[in-house]
Amino acid sequence: MSEMQKVEDWLAALLANLEPAARTRMLREVARDVRRIQQQNITAQRAPDGSAWEPRRMTARTKQGRVKRKMFTKLKTAKYLKAQANASQAEVTFTGQAQRIARVHHYGLRDQVSRGGAEVKYAVRPLLGVNDDSETTVQEALLRWLSETAN
Repeated sequence: MSEMQKVEDWLAALLANLEPAARTRMLREVARDVRRIQQQNITAQRAPDGSAWEPRRMTARTKQGRVKRKMFTKLKTAKYLKAQANASQAEVTFTGQAQRIARVHHYGLRDQVSRGGAEVKYAVRPLLGVNDDSETTVQEALLRWLSETAN
């Protein structure tokens, strides 16, 4: 049995010993931390792997000069980007109409710009994902919670 498997088994046993309410609190904290990391990535206009997003397309109709607002400024707010947890899982998701918009941009799908408007193929701009930073944050939170319960 590999060393990593032993560590995972040990952590699973410790997590199983936590009360469901404590597990929920721990996972809620982890989800909030992961949401914060995702919001920082969206603010920096970069994919979870650290690569920059493709910039907005300039058309003949658009005004010359700089774009005054970054992409997805509202989409990254806690109103649309929810962190949820229960005793068995934690998740960070978009809600309602924001989920459809996020899916179109995340996967680079085709969508109408406005109702009855032209259909456009959007560039792939990954909004949510796991990277080294989020993995480290999750591991630190788990270890912090487990060390508190061991004492």
